[in-house]
Amino acid sequence: MALRSGNPALKPTTFTNYSTTVMDSSGGETMSLAGVTNKTGLLLLFLTGGAGITWKLVALKSAMLMPLFFGGLIANFVLSLIIIFKRDTAPYLAIPYSFCEGLTLGGISALFEMKYPGIVMQAVGATFGTLFCLLAAYRSGMIKPTENFKLGLVAATGGICMLYLMTMVLRLFGLDMPFVHDTGMVGIGFSLVVVVIAALNLVLDFDFIESGVEARAPKSLEWYAAFGLMVTLIWLYLEILNLLAKLQGGSRRD
Repeated sequence: MALRSGNPALKPTTFTNYSTTVMDSSGGETMSLAGVTNKTGLLLLFLTGGAGITWKLVALKSAMLMPLFFGGLIANFVLSLIIIFKRDTAPYLAIPYSFCEGLTLGGISALFEMKYPGIVMQAVGATFGTLFCLLAAYRSGMIKPTENFKLGLVAATGGICMLYLMTMVLRLFGLDMPFVHDTGMVGIGFSLVVVVIAALNLVLDFDFIESGVEARAPKSLEWYAAFGLMVTLIWLYLEILNLLAKLQGGSRRD
């Protein structure tokens, strides 16, 4: 039975078909949950460091903000593509990716914080709260990622990606999809659905990481697994941030 994930970094072939050179480069050691956890923590540390830089630059209204913001945006996009298509580069590029992603997230978060004071800590707390609750539910067996569950979630995730892409294209022509950004009930409902889908992708990430451990994947792929988990966490954080902004914006308007 093929495993599936909505996360582009974690695909059915992620932990299979390893070359001998990849296994040898890990010194014979295999992937572990503790190793993935430690590397995810390290990536979060570098992401926070990058975010702190642009966060401070927003407050200072520094001319360096925009170059670092867009530089980080372009760099993390390019680095993520390289890692996804050539996973052997994860041990070398995952940390630079996280730092560059932090440069972008710091700027975005600071702008949200200026408009809605306290929103960033709420979003961070909700993101990690969701992570730990879903991890506990997964480990206890309360949530079981069946094949139908995976198929449905992958389809929903793909649909959201296509919708966001269409929104970006329409904006180039001065058009928009109101329900995507609206602060009314429809817009809030849409964001809530997206947050739930993003959160459930964490379950698929847990399942794929556990599959890698059971398959005795090379230890070097702990970096790749940590990178994949970071991709989902960042998406979840941004969606929660957007949802909280809509809730606060709607309440202020009313």
